[in-house]
Amino acid sequence: MHSQASAAAEKAAAVVAPYGSWESPISAAAVSAAGRTVEGLAVAGDGRLLWVETRPEEGGRAVLVKEVADPGGDAVDVTPQGFAVRSLAQEYGGGAFAVQGDVVVFSNFSDQRLYKQTIGDNSLQPLTPDYAGSVVRYADGVFDPHFCRYVTIMEDHRKDSSNPLTTIAAVTISNGDVNEPTAVVSGNDFYAFPRIDPIEKRMAWIEWSNPNMSWDKAQLWVGYFSEKGEVQNKICIAGGDPTLVESPTEPKWSSKGELFFITDRQSGFWNIYKWDEKSNIIVQLYSLDAEFSKPMWIFGVSSYGFLGKDDTSHKIICCYRQNGRSCAGVMDYDSGSFSELDIPFSSVTNIVSGDGFFYVEGASATLPVSIAKVTLDKKRKTATDFSIVWSSSEDVMQYVSYFSFPEFMEFPTVVPGQQAYAYFYAPHNHIFQGSSDEKPPLLVRTHGGPTDEARGVLDLGVQYWTSRGWAFVDVNYGGSTGYGRKFRERLLGQWGVVDVNDCCSCATFLVETGRVDAQRLCVTGESAGGFTTLACLAFRQIFKAGNKQAYFERSPINFVDRFACPIILFQGLEDTVVSPDQATKIYKAIKDKGLPVALVEYEGEQHGFRKAENIKFTLEQQMLFFARLVGHFKVADDTTPFKIDNFDESSLHYVWKLYI
Repeated sequence: MHSQASAAAEKAAAVVAPYGSWESPISAAAVSAAGRTVEGLAVAGDGRLLWVETRPEEGGRAVLVKEVADPGGDAVDVTPQGFAVRSLAQEYGGGAFAVQGDVVVFSNFSDQRLYKQTIGDNSLQPLTPDYAGSVVRYADGVFDPHFCRYVTIMEDHRKDSSNPLTTIAAVTISNGDVNEPTAVVSGNDFYAFPRIDPIEKRMAWIEWSNPNMSWDKAQLWVGYFSEKGEVQNKICIAGGDPTLVESPTEPKWSSKGELFFITDRQSGFWNIYKWDEKSNIIVQLYSLDAEFSKPMWIFGVSSYGFLGKDDTSHKIICCYRQNGRSCAGVMDYDSGSFSELDIPFSSVTNIVSGDGFFYVEGASATLPVSIAKVTLDKKRKTATDFSIVWSSSEDVMQYVSYFSFPEFMEFPTVVPGQQAYAYFYAPHNHIFQGSSDEKPPLLVRTHGGPTDEARGVLDLGVQYWTSRGWAFVDVNYGGSTGYGRKFRERLLGQWGVVDVNDCCSCATFLVETGRVDAQRLCVTGESAGGFTTLACLAFRQIFKAGNKQAYFERSPINFVDRFACPIILFQGLEDTVVSPDQATKIYKAIKDKGLPVALVEYEGEQHGFRKAENIKFTLEQQMLFFARLVGHFKVADDTTPFKIDNFDESSLHYVWKLYI
């Protein structure tokens, strides 16, 4: 009752001002400062956490850091200046380091070579040859305890840059020399998760073939090492039955040599299984219509781990996603019991385990992306302590009175009886409110992938808009992950159709329920979401303006005559996933048609922007672009807009390029 009374008093005291014009302390600079991300977790030999964090203020540099012994102390950098821990394998990278005891092997961004380092010692030993042009890349590696080597995914671009050769390769780490890696598994198009049994000389891995993605159809194999370390006597554990479509992922060996993995056979939901080697069958540990893993866009995903020293507890700590919410839980793989843990995160993405505790990457509506250490009781069923080890935005709570909290919603699609999902954020600012005769403008965000998902967590990039008087909606269109294979496969052969229909249906639903202004609907997206954004603008007339960040593979440029609203484009000039010339073609075609359009190109940026100054500039210019061409209101921020072709007279025949 007190909170309701406080909210009523706050609203009564709020100043009435046009939506979109509200003043907010959540600046674009604050958003870029909160843009640090996590790219991999592991536990060192002393039980403390290692993780890779990206730093926009250092040009997006990825640094390996280590938790300190004293709780609350600042983490210590492991990576020396001049190096960055980042793989470019499959362009999206991930899985850029591994640790054994106090020794780390990592992939260095600038040359993509593997280096060996002892934690606390800044002298590095290169392990792989220096190939000019970073043409050989490594990811998802592990230490091999049987042959004193490092086993890793190797992606070789030397013969064909557009169709590189991918193998599982072994790298010598003991003699101090630089040696050419030796392929131990080859012949298929893609590999991931090479994982070595600590007891017997054998290895598990995932492989798949074109034209499949790993979440469409894959196989889990086990191969036995010869005395020379070669892989022989291979067995297909899952994915080999032609009558059964499944996508096994994340194989892991227990300390006792038992093989566990995740697959989505029969139910269509990724659940945890165990391989019974004696009978050569696989056994499901616990059945739940929930996703215990996710599509492998990047290497190094870790959705579960073994609790207790030497796995004596027979318990697995895991994370899963169900009905728009993700949780952490404990599974007893002897009894088959399962219990959810009560922790503050409503979105959990990666987990690594220790003895009676685990580390988890997650977030919630009130917590930004963070890493927490969770301690369990003796029975391993209840969380007794939850402490934040790292936060992407440590001072975020100073803005709490400006926060809009996500509302999980279902909405009808164009298919009768079918639903899709979204997180809706209403405009909120404790100082301002809109007038009773005005509806707010809406920004629809289309996530990337396209099999990624929106998660409804605290994101200052969302609050930047809502605290200024915009409504914001993150759409989980058909094809998004988190809702099972059937929902994900709505997009098979229908990319550019189902996603577009669902985003338009979501906007229409919010208009029809009286929550937003039908004349001020905007859409934004990056990567695959950029394709969806442009497809929405080319093939539908619902939206009034669009923002495309990065780019896409299937271009609506062939239908440029259907564009009928302003568009702003942001492009990284070093993007190898989506080439910059596609943005230029779209820009020129829209400009020639006479529509307002702008193109901003960033030197030194790849697929997804990492530099603080570019994140800040992009956000500010999106807001100004929408305000000037759609919202018809003056923004409160003192920001100079760049010129828009076919809108600002002085900008005709002028391509605006930003070099930072």
